[in-house]
Amino acid sequence: MDDAELSCRSVFISDIHLGTRGCQAERLLDFIRSLECERLYLVGDIVDGWKLRSGWHWPQAHNDVVQKILRLARKGVEIIYVPGNHDERVRDFCGVHFGGVVVARDAIHEAADGRRYLVTHGDEFDGVVQHARWLALLGDYGYRALLTANTMFNRVRRRLGLCDWSLSAYVKTRVKNALQFIENFEAAVADEARRRGVDGVICGHIHRAEIRSIGGVVYMNDGDWVESCTALVEDHQGRFSIVRWNEIAARPAPVVVAQAA
Repeated sequence: MDDAELSCRSVFISDIHLGTRGCQAERLLDFIRSLECERLYLVGDIVDGWKLRSGWHWPQAHNDVVQKILRLARKGVEIIYVPGNHDERVRDFCGVHFGGVVVARDAIHEAADGRRYLVTHGDEFDGVVQHARWLALLGDYGYRALLTANTMFNRVRRRLGLCDWSLSAYVKTRVKNALQFIENFEAAVADEARRRGVDGVICGHIHRAEIRSIGGVVYMNDGDWVESCTALVEDHQGRFSIVRWNEIAARPAPVVVAQAA
């Protein structure tokens, strides 16, 4: 890998939330430009249909992200789009190809070492989204308000020469109910992978990048591109790592911050 490229076999990104002010499209573009891969998975919530229904926000950088992804497809990168709850209408087109992008309800990814992983956004394992949609919409509104406050706070931090800090991530790690929700979600997703007879699961949805084992199942979450700017990458030997682009955007090469066994 040279100074300008992240060379890997497969890349998984989710929760970009194009169409919202919290989307860090410029940093995602920087990441994609540095990327060389064979396969790219878009693991849901790529476009935020919930937000676009209440008001249009689509700056040029968001359009550039779409164009850049389509350009990768034209160059021969296999792209699989697994929709989430915020772009759920795309699920009506499962099996359809859009400019080289294949839409699928979920997918089974076979890694270079032969291990198999269920790829799913994860909202189907979120009881609030499935059974109390009004509460999910209310929570989404509150989350976006939190992101707006966090964006202004980080602008001040950057002027002071400090790195970005995530208020919502802090809240998630301090509020007992939030921690319990995350634990329940992770366990439910791992159970589904176990039921399908695969080695692990790759998902998004909860905006918390992580790699760990849950009862013998490899659980991997690729995070998001509104706060942490994280991606899950597979190298050519089948090993998975989380890359935090926020932390290494100014460095010549990405730093691995978590790695599967």
